[in-house]
Amino acid sequence: MSEATAASQRSVTDLPKAHLHLHFTGSMRVETVRDLAEQHGIRLPAALTHDWPRHFDAADDRGWFRFQRLYDAARACVRGEADMRRIVREAALDDGAEGSRWLELQIDPTSYAPFVGGITPAIEIVLDEARAVSAEPGAAQVGVVVAASRMRHPLEARTLARLAARYAGSGPGTVVGFGLSNDERRGVTAEFGPAFAIADRAGLALLPHAGELLGAQAVAETLDSLRPDRLGHGVRSVEDPAVLDRVVAAGVALEVCPGSNVALGVYVDAHEVPLRQLLDAGATVALGADDPVIFGSRLAQQYTTAREVHGIDDAGLAGLALGSLRASRAPSDVVAAAVADVDAWLRG
Repeated sequence: MSEATAASQRSVTDLPKAHLHLHFTGSMRVETVRDLAEQHGIRLPAALTHDWPRHFDAADDRGWFRFQRLYDAARACVRGEADMRRIVREAALDDGAEGSRWLELQIDPTSYAPFVGGITPAIEIVLDEARAVSAEPGAAQVGVVVAASRMRHPLEARTLARLAARYAGSGPGTVVGFGLSNDERRGVTAEFGPAFAIADRAGLALLPHAGELLGAQAVAETLDSLRPDRLGHGVRSVEDPAVLDRVVAAGVALEVCPGSNVALGVYVDAHEVPLRQLLDAGATVALGADDPVIFGSRLAQQYTTAREVHGIDDAGLAGLALGSLRASRAPSDVVAAAVADVDAWLRG
């Protein structure tokens, strides 16, 4: 790349965007998890201290197990209300510093309930802090996605869907969506359909993970069973053109997380992530960071990867940002202002 070309490139951190795929524990700064571990007398594994970040092989069950064990170690450092509020605040500030106008932070409140008196107090703490930090200059405004786990019984997912429905809204500090996360090779997707029906009746965005650890058939099953608005990941829909056509025709946006795809061994390196194939097929793509505390890269790095690895120019990056904003559940005034600012960014 010539010096003239490099100088003409606009800053990806200045590009207004929405961040639609970020997990609560996974959003933490690695310095924060180390600090919380020290506060609570918890010994962290080397992969969260001097041997960070790590790569995994999710094609091998042991690789996913190692990732999940590391994630659980980070989550075990979150021991109460103050810790939870800190995570929300830092996520909003970090995203705001990278140009995010809107952040949808995904949480399974059952993980934190034992420390704050139940799943209802857990979600209320997160929503309250999301409202507070959203009003601060420089912070991204924060909506919350309540997510069930595939590793647990579908009846628990219904409980979480009813909880999400109780706090459903359309602005900062409200629940804007309902998700399904964890190892997509576990559980039967269709069995979570009743939970998603509850969320749908409440007007929540339907946001299951699919098409990362499993291929296009899993995407098709998710489309049939859960009728999603977006898919967490969804990258492997490219493995079957007919499935990808369905995704595009249905207007289902894909939350593509190049950094985590590579770190989990879904793809050998960033060049293999099929970002251009998805865009060329007409898919709406919203880049996401997934779990920075594990993988070591945040949202702006995903846009840098799109530029430097996939050769996407500034107009294409603006298109990705617009896709993220329009696929979000941000209030219409937030979207409109950000869209106008994307245009201003592109005009330079």
